[in-house]
Amino acid sequence: MTPDQPLRFVLHEHFASHHHFDFRLERDGVLKSWAVPKGLPEKSGERRLAILVEDHPIDYIGFQGTIPEGQYGAGEVTIKDTGTYELLFWRDDRIEVLLHGQAFSGKYVLIRFKKAGDKEWLVFRAKE
Repeated sequence: MTPDQPLRFVLHEHFASHHHFDFRLERDGVLKSWAVPKGLPEKSGERRLAILVEDHPIDYIGFQGTIPEGQYGAGEVTIKDTGTYELLFWRDDRIEVLLHGQAFSGKYVLIRFKKAGDKEWLVFRAKE
């Protein structure tokens, strides 16, 4: 990615042992990733649990297909939405982005549960 290219995001729907969604933001040459059991909120103010998972390679942004049995994350993966985002704020415990996708657009905020550790976050759609 060059400095003049927009940052990308993807929302994967993952039919693994537990159906969930993976929200991924391009940053620092990788996809920062959260498992969101109930998917991104569609309405302003609605909050959802988001669990920070390992970074994924950038080329995973377009992945759709089947992860074979016996491999981590085995199951079917589809793209629920993809697009670009504007970074509004990024700190270790709070991230604010403006999504420009086909299904999801608007301001989204991720906030880390400080008492729960580094992995558990809340994601919500902010009021415009």
